[in-house]
Parts: sequence; C-alpha cells; structure tokens
Amino acid sequence: MELVIPKAFISYSHDTLEHKKWVLELATRLRNNGIDAILDQFELQAGDDVPHFMETNLANANKILMISTERYVEKANNGEGGVGYEKMIITSNLLKRIDENKIIPLIRQSGTTKVPTFLKSKLYINFSKNDDFEFSYDDLVRSIHNTPLFKKPPIGNNPFQQIEKEKIGGDIETLNLVLKTIATMQDNSAYVSGKDIAVKLNISYMFFRAVFMKLEELGYAEWSHVNFNARITNKGILYAYNNGLV
Repeated sequence: MELVIPKAFISYSHDTLEHKKWVLELATRLRNNGIDAILDQFELQAGDDVPHFMETNLANANKILMISTERYVEKANNGEGGVGYEKMIITSNLLKRIDENKIIPLIRQSGTTKVPTFLKSKLYINFSKNDDFEFSYDDLVRSIHNTPLFKKPPIGNNPFQQIEKEKIGGDIETLNLVLKTIATMQDNSAYVSGKDIAVKLNISYMFFRAVFMKLEELGYAEWSHVNFNARITNKGILYAYNNGLV
C-alpha cells in the first residue's frame, strides 16, 4: 500500500521574530510527524516569486493552516500583504467547494479567538495557551492525518425489534452436512466437541445446536449434557451410510 503524505500549507504573518520561531518549530514538528508542512521559511529565498509560491502550494495542499494573531486578522480583513493575497485566492477558489474543508484556523493570540471574517464559520484549534499546546497539537495532527481520537461505533440492533433468526426449516441438506461432519470428526472418538463442529462448519454455535436438536429428534445423534459434546448414533451411522455421507 502506497504511503500517502498529506501536505499542509502554513499561512501566517511575520509579526515578530518570536512568532516566526514558533511557526518554524510547529512546521518542523509537523514534518517529523509525517506531514509535508509547506512554510516560506523552508522554501523561499531572495528573488523568488512569492505569488507563484502561494498559488501553487495553496492549490496543492490537503490542508491550509491559517495561524491567527491580531496582526494576521487585521491584514487578512484589510487585504494587506501576503496574508491578503492568500485570502483573495482562498475566497475565490477554495471556499466555493466547502466540502473539501481544507482550511484549519489556528488561534495563537491571547485573550481572543478572533479569526479573519471569511473564516468565522470554521472550527478552529486553540493554540493560545502554551500549557495546552500538546492537546492542541494532537488535535491538529489527527485532523491533518484524518485520524480522529474517537471512532464512530457501528449501529447496533433495534432493542425493540426481534433479530431475524437463522433459518433451519428442516433443510435436509443442512441436516446431512452436520451429520456428515459429526461422523467424520468423531471417527474413533466417543464424542466430538459441539463448538469444534460449529467452527468446522463456519456457523454459529447456536445455529449448530438448533440443527443438532432436529438430528436428536430423528434419533440420528446424541448430545452429552455433561461436557456439551455430540456423537452419531447407530441409527445415524446407518442413515449416513445408506445416503453416501460416509
């Protein structure tokens, strides 16, 4: 199976050296956790085409991480600089296909959870409290890898509706198959484990017991209530022989 490495484009504003360092450390850790984090600090050098870098990577990214600070929100809402340019591309192209859910807002500023106006409908991950960083980071990595912490359990049976029973219906082929299996497995042994017979036939133990009760009724088999084992009777052996089961 081919390993799929998700791409995450990181959009942020160059507020301070401390903030740039925080973003760089986040991107580095994401890459260490199997995510192709795309960051200008990794990719761009003097003279590079910034709009081309943004357009290409925004289009190719599986997720777009928009790190919100007070300055970032201001620049995005006012259409300033690279942040404003990214906003223009995203609002015109990506948000028309909201089912893709590419954008993950990350709250970095303290005391507020403001995000750019065009992201207000999006669920965000709060990175504003350093003490909660690991919890927020785990949430982010799981979101990018599409690996939720809690898996949706399967839907069970309606407790007010009877479960459909396995059909026996006196099916002669089923009876013959069970009797043949008992005869084959019993061989020189006195009895055969009922559970082993069910496993051999790949049927539920309860279904096997229901079929076996019919064989008992016909006198072709006997059941040991002491150790829950089965055996074929002389009448059953004769029936099996006459019908080519053994």
